[in-house]
Amino acid sequence: MSINGRPTADNKLVSGFVPSTHRKNPLLSLSTSDTNEPIYDDIGSYPLPEGTSREWLKEAFAELSTSTRREAKAEALYNMIADAMWQKINAGVELPNYPQFQDMLSQFSDPIMDDKKVEAPLLIREEEARIVELEAIEGLAARYRADKGERLKLRICVTGPIELYYSQFRPPVYLDILLNIAKSVGRFIKHSIEQARNYEVRCVSIDEPSMGLDPRIEEEGVIKALETASLFAFQKGIDTQIHLHSPIFYELVCQVKGISVIGVESAANPALLNLIDKNQLENYDKFLRVGVSRTDILSMAAEYDERHHTRAFSDRAILEAIIGEYNSPERVKRRLEHAYSIFDERIRYAGPDCGLKSFPAQELAFMVLKNTADGIRAFRAGN
Repeated sequence: MSINGRPTADNKLVSGFVPSTHRKNPLLSLSTSDTNEPIYDDIGSYPLPEGTSREWLKEAFAELSTSTRREAKAEALYNMIADAMWQKINAGVELPNYPQFQDMLSQFSDPIMDDKKVEAPLLIREEEARIVELEAIEGLAARYRADKGERLKLRICVTGPIELYYSQFRPPVYLDILLNIAKSVGRFIKHSIEQARNYEVRCVSIDEPSMGLDPRIEEEGVIKALETASLFAFQKGIDTQIHLHSPIFYELVCQVKGISVIGVESAANPALLNLIDKNQLENYDKFLRVGVSRTDILSMAAEYDERHHTRAFSDRAILEAIIGEYNSPERVKRRLEHAYSIFDERIRYAGPDCGLKSFPAQELAFMVLKNTADGIRAFRAGN
């Protein structure tokens, strides 16, 4: 439900979903007993609460950027972000990414393209390179620290320089412009790490879904841009992932010193693992993040509907059944076992293939995260 487009707290309880108003113990995350075992993280995006519109979301974020104090919408937005973060923690995500409700392109391109926020064309000033979602979870992180005696460990995602360039410019590619975008991406990372008080950034993800699918930038430009964007995290000894939709050009990424982990969406398409040579990873000392739960809800629903003659999006129970079938803990466990049989200790992270924004309800996204946690826990118990 909503009041004037704003989210309310009367979330329904299904399949273990724990909204903030019903939470008893918010500290339910898994703990790794062996540093060689994969760390459970998530990609970032998450469904909006029921009754919250994209229009309301846009207005709330705009209010944050234009007002010197938090108005009503901005306050509700902070609460919405914090609640989604608690859901990820409650589901068992060990290294949760801030809930990314914004569009992955405009979240970063808008401030980079704003003349009032840059010191040179497409080079954002350091103080303007804010990820406001991290500011929204500082209070949550303070509670976590008080309860646990340690800072909340986070993963952050930033849209990569190549993806941002493609979204704004046509060919040809000008390297000086690309590198300014890359420096801006690096400043978002730097600001997030340096401004943290009660949380600790343990992993950075540079999201480059189009890389390998669009050949407009030559290899040398790709390497320079990714090196520039990942430099600060690398200097701080923080793992930097690259999130790809296709690993066809993973060997190119291997040449980027600042990127240590290559993401593979292997739950929906296990054959992608066959494109990667373990020896190549070892030669460059690179690791993998493997997908062990599917996030392509539209494809899963279409497959299920065809087999069962159902209409998944007209019935919440059918959607729950789909998640239970395609992302059962046992299936998650088998996917991780399969990946481990090929790459073993070269797997450093595991989690859902991609973000969960396309799921029609937070309760369903929570089920995916919870089943993934149970599957990873079962894998660890058997190892």
